[in-house]
Amino acid sequence: MGSVPIETFSIEEKQLDIEDSSPVQRAEWVLNSPDPPPLCHELISSIKQTMFPHGKKHSSSSKKQTPRDYAASFLQGLFPILRWGRNYKASKFKSDLMAGLTLASLSIPQSIGYASLAKLDPEYGLYTSVVPPLIYAVMGSSRELAIGPVAVVSILMSSMVPNIQDPVADPIAYRNLVFTVTFFAGTFQAVFGMFRLGFLIDFLSHAAIVGFMAGAAIIIGLQQLKGLFGFSHFTNKTDVVSVLESVSESLHSEWFPLNFVLGCSFLILLLVARFIGRRNKKLFWLPTIAPLIAVILSTLIVFLTKADKHGVKIIKHIKVGVNRSSVNQLQFHGPHVGQAAKVGLITAIIALTEAIAVGRSFASIRGYHLDGNKEMVAMGFMNIAGSLTSCYVATGSFSRTAVNFSAGCQTVVSNIVMAITVLVSLELLTRLLYFTPITILASIILSALPGLIDINEAFHIWKVDKMDFLACLGAFLGVLFASVEIGLMVAVAISFAKILLKSIRPDIEELGRLPGTDIFCDISQYPMAIKTPAIITIRVNSSLLCFANANFIRERIVRWVTEYENEMKDNAKGSVQAVILDMSNMMNIDTSGIVALQELHKELVSHGIELAMANPRQQVIHKLKLANFLDKLGRGWIFLTVGEAVDACLNSNLLLVVLCWRNATKDELRLPLSLPSLLTISTSSLILIVYVSIVLDLSLLHTF
Repeated sequence: MGSVPIETFSIEEKQLDIEDSSPVQRAEWVLNSPDPPPLCHELISSIKQTMFPHGKKHSSSSKKQTPRDYAASFLQGLFPILRWGRNYKASKFKSDLMAGLTLASLSIPQSIGYASLAKLDPEYGLYTSVVPPLIYAVMGSSRELAIGPVAVVSILMSSMVPNIQDPVADPIAYRNLVFTVTFFAGTFQAVFGMFRLGFLIDFLSHAAIVGFMAGAAIIIGLQQLKGLFGFSHFTNKTDVVSVLESVSESLHSEWFPLNFVLGCSFLILLLVARFIGRRNKKLFWLPTIAPLIAVILSTLIVFLTKADKHGVKIIKHIKVGVNRSSVNQLQFHGPHVGQAAKVGLITAIIALTEAIAVGRSFASIRGYHLDGNKEMVAMGFMNIAGSLTSCYVATGSFSRTAVNFSAGCQTVVSNIVMAITVLVSLELLTRLLYFTPITILASIILSALPGLIDINEAFHIWKVDKMDFLACLGAFLGVLFASVEIGLMVAVAISFAKILLKSIRPDIEELGRLPGTDIFCDISQYPMAIKTPAIITIRVNSSLLCFANANFIRERIVRWVTEYENEMKDNAKGSVQAVILDMSNMMNIDTSGIVALQELHKELVSHGIELAMANPRQQVIHKLKLANFLDKLGRGWIFLTVGEAVDACLNSNLLLVVLCWRNATKDELRLPLSLPSLLTISTSSLILIVYVSIVLDLSLLHTF
């Protein structure tokens, strides 16, 4: 089959074609634009993009793909390791090996600490650093993202799940419920990715995340006071008031200062190592290995001094061995299933938001794109697998990802190395952690919290967008003084309110022509823009004219026209002759919007004012045709550009000037345009006046 010949035009030829075309011809381009594809075709196209993301559009000359090719494309999309694994070299493995070992040295103490934060036994944090990273290595597309338990997800678990099941009264039921929540979280994440619902996580705006993270960091820090002071009894609530009350009560009861002294000493060590690592990039490994050194040293101190006999609380037993199956521990029956699903949904969104934000930030540094929907599928399947192997919700950690990146990782093989190292530790080294003091785990978590509080970014948000800062502040205060759920709800509610406010009350601009050009811009942004007398040119800054904003826009335009007309009459400048709507920003319209346009047209015509439209988009012009609105408006009032619409309105008014002049009796001259309007007449318009005048003169002579 031969290739189809393709006409080629130079830029100059295309420019000449555009210049040679008349305004009427260009208006026909708008009126005769092809209809948009039907809804069913759009849905089918979306499904194809989801199932075969690497599929290409094929021309008649390209090779037709077989079902085997489609299957290979689908598998490579689902398992990226099949694509890059074929070109993996030993030089990359050397870098990944060092990065993975460095990552493990940080992951082991952090995982134990985060498990205690989630009110689980230490081994479950280590389990979560084994299976999920292995699954992600096969299905994930980020080269740098380090997978495992994180502080924010752990605090979500410890704040929401105890409201359903008390971890002290029945720790086994609590643990089973955590596994069930993890299963639901993974399921939601996978569904979001498979159906390309990534936009759902965007409801948590950047500003809301900044506020939420800062509030969560403070709450996590306050929760660590239990381990730092060695309190035996502590509140399960997470709001700052309840925690401070619990601290005050516990300080007056039995506690052991040696816990505080030991914890603060190593906290200072960790913060100093963090400071040195930030100041000197070559010493990036120092804050990375510092937590492991702190665990080893503190364990030796407690063992040698027998400090556990003097009130220092220790971890004691950690179960030896690899991940145990938890399939039979999932609870899909009973009164708590619905609540577990709700917690799973919230945890899924938070975990995805953090992981994708971290992954994209490091992908941009390395210069490649990270597909959010693929990441959701990978995260979902790794958490589903984790829920079946005694893990709780895992996601990408910013601190560990930064360490992974600094250590020179090349691919996700560093996650595999880390997981294997943790697995070996579970088999061989857990007995050595018997005397590890709990206060050290609290110190490790506290040392990682400063990275979650970004004061500079909050100040930047305040400086740029006050409404965004309100969402940031709402999330922060909600988490701090109420609960994690309330903080999220406040942040989402403020973000939704911002969207609704912009949708229901969109900005409406009056346009003017920039001097010496045919460009029309907002006169408030460009004060030098010149307004055309007797013509109001308006642009609505909304992508959708719908039931939510149609009446507001119509009433605003009518009020604007009325005020403008009264102003012109007061200054003896005539009256408004036309209203031009620049519809270039309006991507779609519904039936309420069409009704509003019909009412606007009817109201303007009743006052002797014409309505014109410039550059309506494909969906808009298609629906206006179907609603027969163009027949009521008149096809001659549709234009490609605002400039052509203004010129056409001026020419129409000039013809009316001539007719009024010829029909005027005695010496009276009633002009629909004021003198300043006549001064803006173009050369073509003057020729038109002269031509019409001559025709009228000849017709009068012929009559006599």
